[in-house]
Amino acid sequence: MPPPAPLDMPVQRFDGAPPPITAPLPRPGLAIAPEDILVRRVLLVLVTGLLATAAAGSVEESLLSDGFSIGDALLLLLFFPLFAWIAFGFVTAAVGFWLLMSGAHPGTTRAPRTDAPLTGCTAVLIPVHNEDVDAVFDRIARMGAMLERTGQGDHFAIFVLSDSGEAAEAEERAAWAALAPRLRVPLYYRRRTENTGRKPGNVAEWIRAHGGAFDHMMMLDADSLMGGDTMVAMAQIMEQRPSIGLIQTVPMVIGATTLFQRWMQFASRLYGPISTAGLVWWSGSEATFWGHNALIRTSAFASSCGLPELPGNPPFGGTIMSHDMVEAALLRRRGWRVHMIMVEDTFEEYPPTLIDQAVRDRRWAQGNIQHLGVLGSSGFHWISRLQLLIGASAYLTSPAWLILIATSIALDLSEGGGSVRAATSAQVLVTTLALLFGPKLMSVIWAMANRERRASYGGAGGILKSVALDVPLSILTAPVIALTQTIDLIAILRGRKSGWAPQSRVRDGLALADALPRYRWHLGIGLVLVAVSLLRPTLGWWLSPVTIGLLLAPWLAMWTARRRPGDRLAARGVFRVPATPLADETLQPAAASPSLAVR
Repeated sequence: MPPPAPLDMPVQRFDGAPPPITAPLPRPGLAIAPEDILVRRVLLVLVTGLLATAAAGSVEESLLSDGFSIGDALLLLLFFPLFAWIAFGFVTAAVGFWLLMSGAHPGTTRAPRTDAPLTGCTAVLIPVHNEDVDAVFDRIARMGAMLERTGQGDHFAIFVLSDSGEAAEAEERAAWAALAPRLRVPLYYRRRTENTGRKPGNVAEWIRAHGGAFDHMMMLDADSLMGGDTMVAMAQIMEQRPSIGLIQTVPMVIGATTLFQRWMQFASRLYGPISTAGLVWWSGSEATFWGHNALIRTSAFASSCGLPELPGNPPFGGTIMSHDMVEAALLRRRGWRVHMIMVEDTFEEYPPTLIDQAVRDRRWAQGNIQHLGVLGSSGFHWISRLQLLIGASAYLTSPAWLILIATSIALDLSEGGGSVRAATSAQVLVTTLALLFGPKLMSVIWAMANRERRASYGGAGGILKSVALDVPLSILTAPVIALTQTIDLIAILRGRKSGWAPQSRVRDGLALADALPRYRWHLGIGLVLVAVSLLRPTLGWWLSPVTIGLLLAPWLAMWTARRRPGDRLAARGVFRVPATPLADETLQPAAASPSLAVR
């Protein structure tokens, strides 16, 4: 490690008087006018509310036609927020679609690098925890070589901050020793013996020891990859706009090998841009932080984001797990601008199976539910509170949907089958389907509207074949994911910790013995729904996607976990995505040279 350069990082409080604003004001012409951003947000909330109110009114009218029971009230109470959740996503995507189609937003572009030389120093931080050492250091070699080719590599240094077990240190240290002399960009390595505070604790320890030597820190994950020109351009933006505290990029999924990864890679690349453009439109300078693939002003982060231990026991107390969104709120509380940009050459990998995704999701669920305890923190911007609430709601909606289904079944069985069929009127059903699948349709239109973009997804035929497989897979796995999240939520509320196991990034197939225990509850509830379908065939028809999805859960997980089906579909142009030369090419590190000092 380089010589110490301490930087104070005081622990923040969430109660009492809010801290003073410390960020400088934006330079003229570089910020969205407050009146404009307020209008955008008011429109978003109003349209969402109008759609949810209209749908709830239609359901209420149907329920009142034969009296109004306690079950009807519960059905309506659940329906409104769930429909509002769907409507919010639809409106955000619709705005993004209009922006991209009209050219008002350029979509994903190259970062706007200029010829202006950098004056500050940026630390590229890569926290690792029992990762594939060869894969991590291969990505570091690529990024180091790309930074060197920009001609600005002497303004960067790379830090591998290890929280791995003692057994991994020898391999990590050997990989560092082999690569560091070959890079022109300085490469440092440190392993902590005590993993206090997990990843945020790891980063805070680095800031307090070395943060004073660096103006910015590029926060990456172990599976992140970012182009050198993009890193330089982001540092230039940060230097030119001193009011910005954080720039979050939208990473693209790479490295897909299993069918599940190929599917998720396609879905994120095709459907993601319109939703992201809409998110950027209304978030403005109060964007969120996803914990990686982002550039942060080191002094702003140090003065604003020292995380305390929350009072009480988990899940609401203890170490803040989903720290990133809280850190964005803390930065904004001090007046720092937090922006999101859609640029090329920023990448991440995706879990290889449905089960591996659920394991990662379990940690996120505990962290996001914990955010409910900090919603009332002093000084938070109302958009920051909304983002924290949205993050928690992403996991609260799963049990709410299941309770809604259970309530509908109970009402149908107790009232002779009329109530549910009346409540699910054709008008509400059509509206719900439009809001659910509308963003997919808009994404297809956007992809096909440009010849080059259309060809990058395999042409019109490739897009249609991919969506034709994506839609039924999405329908079948939705109840599987919802029930998994509900089971995890119950475990979290019972105080069961999620643990900190290393992430699985490479896999080819799942054994039935591994899949069945994971989905025993899904199979059991699926069989119950079969029995309900025999009693009420009409109700069973409505519930058939849920029933089939739950009964097929282990086999869906096993099939999508394999590489061969993904390869076969790819050969036929299914789930094809635009090429990412930077992520796919083999880059050789720069020639051996003395390590350059930073400051």
